[in-house]
Amino acid sequence: MKLTVACVAVVVLVAAGVVDSCTPADREALVAFKSALTEPNLGIFNTWTGTDCCNNWYGVSCDPTDGRVNDLILRGEPEDKIFEKAGRSGYMTGSLSPSLCALDRLTTLVVADWKGISGEIPSCITSLPHLRILDLIGNQITGKLPDDIGKLQKLTVLNLADNKITGNISPSIVNLGRLMHLDLSNNQITGVLPTDLGKLSMMSRALLNRNKITGAIPRSIASIYRLADLDLSMNQISGSIPAEIGSMPVLSTLNLDSNQITGELPVSLLSNSGLNIVNLSRNSLDGFLPDVFTPGTYFSVLDLSFNKLKGPIPKSLSSAKYIGHLDLRNNHLCGSIPTGFPFDHLEASSFTNNDCLCGSPLLRVC
Repeated sequence: MKLTVACVAVVVLVAAGVVDSCTPADREALVAFKSALTEPNLGIFNTWTGTDCCNNWYGVSCDPTDGRVNDLILRGEPEDKIFEKAGRSGYMTGSLSPSLCALDRLTTLVVADWKGISGEIPSCITSLPHLRILDLIGNQITGKLPDDIGKLQKLTVLNLADNKITGNISPSIVNLGRLMHLDLSNNQITGVLPTDLGKLSMMSRALLNRNKITGAIPRSIASIYRLADLDLSMNQISGSIPAEIGSMPVLSTLNLDSNQITGELPVSLLSNSGLNIVNLSRNSLDGFLPDVFTPGTYFSVLDLSFNKLKGPIPKSLSSAKYIGHLDLRNNHLCGSIPTGFPFDHLEASSFTNNDCLCGSPLLRVC
């Protein structure tokens, strides 16, 4: 029996386990998702035609073995030739349809930087068992985080920054055992941080700045071994800085500025040789500056301005390996400013509005 070329091709595809079209159910879900959105400028949804959503549908990728949709990646910023050609970034209105939840093989969902997408995150999103990346940054999304967000056991990236999300952070978030990147910055989130946030043992970045978070910094954060970047700035956080944070082994950036933090500066914080950027400005920290600086001290930024710190500037600070930006203004510091590096390259503005600091670069003679 002779096989035609077409038949041979079919046999080869079947033998290889390759499917060359998406499932009708996934296509139906995508069409419903599209119908809830309006994108007037670029026409990216004009590519969503025909029965095969796995090929040439903008932003859609499928598993070649079964034709199931794996990735839906729609970014509104100019990272693609379609944006370069149009000479503009994207703009889209509408909402996220719950039909997305029918894409139960989805591993990546990115609908980012479209500026006009509103409505809430569909609560059924937590039923997607394979979801690894959820990125909805840069929209107008409202409502709160799903209460059972912790069901997304495979999630590694949760980025909901620059939206209008309200409500508390669900305590179930600590069940995201694989989460590495958390960004909830620039929203309207209220309430306290979960006390057992330290259970997120894989997390390397936690950005929750520019919200309305209250309460104290959980001590458990210090147990997140891999955490390199912690930003809780511009909230309403109170209480003291847990001393344990100063012992975190890979923490490089700590931004706690513009809160209501009180208490003394932990000695461990300024003696941590791994910390590179520390901004604790605009709080109510008091007590003395710890005299713990060594030749291994290296700060690109050390901002302690607008607090209630008192006493002298530690002379050991002049032994530091490098201090790029030092800001001590608006405190209650007193005494002579040490000489030599790094003080010889700092301007007077770094020391103004203290009780009785004197010496260069201030004009006040000791």
